[in-house]
Amino acid sequence: MNPSCNLFLVGPTGAGKTSVGRRLAAHYGLAFVDLDHEIEHACGVPVSRVFEAEGEAGFRRRESALLDECSQRADVLLVTGAGAVLATDNRRLLAAHGYVVWLQATLEQQLERLRHDTQRPLLAGADRRERLQAMAATRDPLYGEVADLEIPGLHEGVAAAAARCIALIDTHWQRQHAA
Repeated sequence: MNPSCNLFLVGPTGAGKTSVGRRLAAHYGLAFVDLDHEIEHACGVPVSRVFEAEGEAGFRRRESALLDECSQRADVLLVTGAGAVLATDNRRLLAAHGYVVWLQATLEQQLERLRHDTQRPLLAGADRRERLQAMAATRDPLYGEVADLEIPGLHEGVAAAAARCIALIDTHWQRQHAA
C-alpha cells in the first residue's frame, strides 16, 4: 500500500534518509530520488564544490529549483537535503505534492553516524556538536511544520529502521484515511 503518489523524507543530516529511503522506495514501488544527487548531476560537481563556488545561498537556490521540479514528479520517493525545509516555498511544495515523513535522529546518533564524514560543507570545522545543535534549533520546528508523520530515530540497522518506518507509515496513513 502506498500512502501517496509521492513520499518525501525530511530530517537532519545523519538521520538515515538515503539508506532508509532506498528501502522504502523499493517497498512502495516508487522511483528513488535524492535531491543532493540531483543537484550534483545538474551541476556536474559534488555538493561541496557548489558550496565552494556559490556559497550556501547559491546552493539553496539550486536546491529550491530542483525541489520544485522533483516534487512535481509522480510516484517518487524524494530524499531532501537536511536544509531544504529552510525555505517557506520548499515546505509548501513538499506539503502540496506528497506525504512527508520526518526521520529524526538524536544529536548523539548524528555525531556517531557522521564521525568520518568530510563531505558536508556545513559540518566543516572543529565543533560539530555545536553546529548540529544550532541546525536542530532552527530546522526541527520546520520539519515538524511540514511533516505528516514523525519517526523517532532508534539505535537499529537500516533494515530494521526501514521496516519500522513502513509499519508506522502504513498505520498512520490508514488512520488518516479511515474516516
